[in-house]
Amino acid sequence: MNTIIEIHNKNLPIFCPNKDMILWSSHPRIFLFIDKNGYAKCPYCNTKYKLNSNKKG
Repeated sequence: MNTIIEIHNKNLPIFCPNKDMILWSSHPRIFLFIDKNGYAKCPYCNTKYKLNSNKKG
């Protein structure tokens, strides 16, 4: 899966699979760390998460 999911501060902490994924039980739930560039990647399904630090979100 090459999905990039945009997240906001209100969505923290990040975990995968997230509640909106259809296959919520596809792998164990893990919490992800955001790197200095604002990205996190799940080692199981390769879903990428991008932190939108925009104050609106």
